[in-house]
Amino acid sequence: MRVPKKHATGRMSDSDKLHRFIFDHCDIRGEITTLEHSYQQVLQTANYPEPVQQLLGQFLAAVSLLSATLKFDGVITLQARGDGPLSLIVADCTRHHNLRALAEFDPEFSFSSGQALSELIGNGQLAITIDPSKGERYQGIVPLEQPYLASCLEDYFKQSEQLPTRIWLSADKQRSGGLFLQALPQQNASEEHNTEQWQHLTQLAETITTDEQLHLDHQQQLFRLFHQDNVRLLDSSDLQFACSCSEQRTLNMLVNLEKAELLSILEEQGRIEVNCHFCNQLYRFGAADIDHLLSGESPTLH
Repeated sequence: MRVPKKHATGRMSDSDKLHRFIFDHCDIRGEITTLEHSYQQVLQTANYPEPVQQLLGQFLAAVSLLSATLKFDGVITLQARGDGPLSLIVADCTRHHNLRALAEFDPEFSFSSGQALSELIGNGQLAITIDPSKGERYQGIVPLEQPYLASCLEDYFKQSEQLPTRIWLSADKQRSGGLFLQALPQQNASEEHNTEQWQHLTQLAETITTDEQLHLDHQQQLFRLFHQDNVRLLDSSDLQFACSCSEQRTLNMLVNLEKAELLSILEEQGRIEVNCHFCNQLYRFGAADIDHLLSGESPTLH
């Protein structure tokens, strides 16, 4: 396995990429991801405390890994919501690998490093939602019984897909990374061999460090862990920050408000402003836009 070099700029060659990999002699698959520029763009949308930044990085890495399961056009969303100082954290990724994320937190709370997700969320739950562009929406709910995101996701796979799955997530101020291993239904090897290899490979993966996940390229990480186990790196996908908001979508959301409320805001402020919390894009709508909206006509957007 070739060990790649870093670019001259210092940016990792595998930053904002998702790779799949397999093992030639057993029924186990894997994914590995590193986020940098896309992660930084999320952090620039709000003044997040450092522990929240790191959780956002973990959520982004996790939803990137989960997006590899999308076989159709749609969005997969990972969301934790509760009554703690971190009341909401959500990340989503499209079939085209567009990422975005946000968090809502108590600005008066004193966040400190090392706080677990379950501690910050409080009484809450973790939801995984698959929303296809065509077809029915699916949502799986997992109670936050484990302290960390990776363990909660492993519980989800155990309950929903009943496939042994392990996940390792890391994040700092600059990058986030994720590693995913999953045992597949028996096909290429005996059940006994697959079981032995699962135990062996997960024990090796347990030795990965945060520093290695955030500073080694994907081939370097896999070589470090599995160089004696016939691991084969497959195709990669580019990941990027992109928000799905638009002027038309934002205007359509206003339909859910009462007519009297819309007219009251227009009278007081002269226009209606809506800010997208994912990307900070500000949309402004005047009286003509709202008149068209209330009449059911398509407004002329600028």
